[in-house]
Amino acid sequence: MEYLHIRKPNSFIQATVPLPSSKSESNRALIIQALSEEEIILHNLSEARDTQTMQRLLQSNKPELDVLDAGTTMRFLIAYCTVKKLGKIIKGTPRMHQRPVRILVDALQEIGADIQYLEEEGYPPVHVRGMTLDQSMKHIQMRGDVSSQYISALLMIAPTFDRGLLLELVGKIGSRPYINMTLALMQHFGIEPTWENERTIRVEPSSYQSGNYTIESDWSGASYWYSFMALAEQGEIVLKGLRKDSFQGDQAIIEIMENLGVRTQFELEGVRLSKQGEIKSFSYDFSDCPDLAQTVAVTCAAAGVPCTMTGLESLRIKETDRIAALQAELAKIGAGLNERGSSWNLIPPQQLTWPNELTIDTYDDHRMAMAFAPLVMKSELVIENPGVVNKSYPRFWEDLQKAGIETTERE
Repeated sequence: MEYLHIRKPNSFIQATVPLPSSKSESNRALIIQALSEEEIILHNLSEARDTQTMQRLLQSNKPELDVLDAGTTMRFLIAYCTVKKLGKIIKGTPRMHQRPVRILVDALQEIGADIQYLEEEGYPPVHVRGMTLDQSMKHIQMRGDVSSQYISALLMIAPTFDRGLLLELVGKIGSRPYINMTLALMQHFGIEPTWENERTIRVEPSSYQSGNYTIESDWSGASYWYSFMALAEQGEIVLKGLRKDSFQGDQAIIEIMENLGVRTQFELEGVRLSKQGEIKSFSYDFSDCPDLAQTVAVTCAAAGVPCTMTGLESLRIKETDRIAALQAELAKIGAGLNERGSSWNLIPPQQLTWPNELTIDTYDDHRMAMAFAPLVMKSELVIENPGVVNKSYPRFWEDLQKAGIETTERE
């Protein structure tokens, strides 16, 4: 097992950070590129392992595709291989085989897909054999409260259907910005999907057109730097490559971190973070931005700010059970994340005495490692299995060093 020792810097932080590109945008753009019969040129693709895996597997001629631990890649490739009639077995890590795909597979089978589960019903690995479409427009109902990846996977292949698709989302719709990101990228390359009402999306049969697109920097990656600023006494951080008119739902970190004393100023090259005003307790619904929940919970705990969090249901089926992992690691500093019906109350420690060194388990989850890293502003840290950040932000520890935060590898 590898460990990374992170030493506490002074209370002032200053850095200019060239953030990684969004893997959410990258993975969607790669699927659209693969579906298009015309030339699509993509710039600034993510260096994240998930995106590198997507690129490699889209070009693979092997009968089995191993997505490793990439949930988005798993869901998107199931849909892509189905409509392309590629005849592939799609598998992943043991944890990936515990993450459900039934909602997507059921929808694809209703349209005419031939997909078989190879182990447990409703979970990978799966054998995708192809699809037989009829000539009528399909009206599909799909739950909207589990994972937007199912919805995006189906939407991106929908223009290739003989008569298109009418997709009705049932129940609460989570991560709506990720759905809108998918629709915006489809539109950029010539498809005109429309919301017929708040729950129904129509996609007419069409073809993706040629074009260029530059992937934006990752707002999820930006969130950790917001946390560093919130926990520093003073400082200034410039995050490069972020857009004010972003497709990414995790831009919500701007609003959230205003409650934790962080000011955002948009500039030509990105955003500038600085300290502002007082810190206050707040409530927030993370349904549209669940990947921010860990970062915000840790920041609130360390800053002594109570917070009521809702919309965390999808965290149970991520790289780990993120709610259980948060509860276990927050307890190490005397904080709690207590479930109350459909909400979770973040309870800061009543009397926080920081240890000389705090060891954080990461549960094979990149966001656990990065969400807890800003605690180094309060205490020296040891991060277990630091390489997990390769999934989304491979240069994270290097960027910390550029910000003056010293790191040392241990075994």
